[in-house]
Amino acid sequence: MHSSALLLIELGALLLLLGLLSRLARRYGLSPIPLYLLAGLFFGHGGLLPLHDIQEFFAVGAEIGVVLLLVMLGLEYSANELVGNLRRAAPAGLIDALLNALPGAAFALLLGWGPTAAVVLAGITWISSSGVIAKLLGDLGRLGNRETPVILSILVVEDLAMAFYLPVLSAVLIGAGIASGSVAVAIAVTTVTLVLLVAIKFGHAISAMLSVRDPESLLLGVLGLTLLVAGIAAELQVSAAVGAFLVGIALSGQVAHSATELLTPLRDVFAAVFFVFFGLVTDPRDIPPVLLPALALAAATMATKVLTGYLAARRAGIAAPGRWRAGLALMPRGEFSIVIAGLAVGSAGIEPALAPLATAYVLITVVTGPVLARIPDTGWFKRRLRQRRRSRPAVDEQPTTEEQQVTAS
Repeated sequence: MHSSALLLIELGALLLLLGLLSRLARRYGLSPIPLYLLAGLFFGHGGLLPLHDIQEFFAVGAEIGVVLLLVMLGLEYSANELVGNLRRAAPAGLIDALLNALPGAAFALLLGWGPTAAVVLAGITWISSSGVIAKLLGDLGRLGNRETPVILSILVVEDLAMAFYLPVLSAVLIGAGIASGSVAVAIAVTTVTLVLLVAIKFGHAISAMLSVRDPESLLLGVLGLTLLVAGIAAELQVSAAVGAFLVGIALSGQVAHSATELLTPLRDVFAAVFFVFFGLVTDPRDIPPVLLPALALAAATMATKVLTGYLAARRAGIAAPGRWRAGLALMPRGEFSIVIAGLAVGSAGIEPALAPLATAYVLITVVTGPVLARIPDTGWFKRRLRQRRRSRPAVDEQPTTEEQQVTAS
């Protein structure tokens, strides 16, 4: 069979299956993310029915999927809101780094993998998956919730921190000196700062370049600008996700509203591609030997992420339901963790088991995270919060509006 015909058959069959899986998940009120990942494992390298012709297409589609997820998230907020959230989130970002990076580093040292592996595993356990969480918030209808800006602020701080971390990690892995590593970090930080300043100062001018009267022109313009900035950001050692997010916040007014409507179906398609690709490149046979250590690490660091989100939301004055929603939403790790593990693969002195451990760890968090994130919406959890509220001493503070709504529901 001709290669292009086989590509179309495999791609069409897989997309059709994804559509059925999505319908099945939503029928039972679940996020389709875990099913997308399991489908990737089934059809990927080492799976029961491997598909080889679609790997290259899904690799490119996965990158576009992450970019679209982040630009759509950026469209929800203005540049001024971002700056305000970053200022408020700085303490939460520090707590996030301490609570979630240190367990990964300590775990590597306890296993005797050495300091370089400790730096790698610290990054893997620290950074939440912006792509997974953005899709999760949309699936659960929480983009307009009070705790969402808190979640977003933590994610942005993490993504921006990668501008420091990735160049440093690269320098550590290749044994580069302090001078060359410092230059890489300086370039990354300068790039992020310039793009953010442009978004704040010239966001209205950028929006004025795009016409809402012509949907085709608007779609092509926004998509082209997003991919362009994301590519430039990645080339300058800054996350493509950060670049896409900054494009989103640079657009405002009717342009942002219309772009959101136009990009939503495209985002859904490529987001599904991203999660399937993550499963396609994972060999299920490498997971069993490292499953128990990965489970232990995942349990510990998912708990620290919940604590991170809870404390950050409480500091922002959000009621108990929103605090738990924020904490549970932050649990999944994903694209950055895989990028970090990929940088370490093949490096001298790195423990060979680190890559499969990272893969198993990410799969555990990205499959169980979206499921656990639904807990605050369950009836038993709401009843538990009401009981806790009623058992508080009378000297406690008056309930917030959100708490009153939970009590009344």
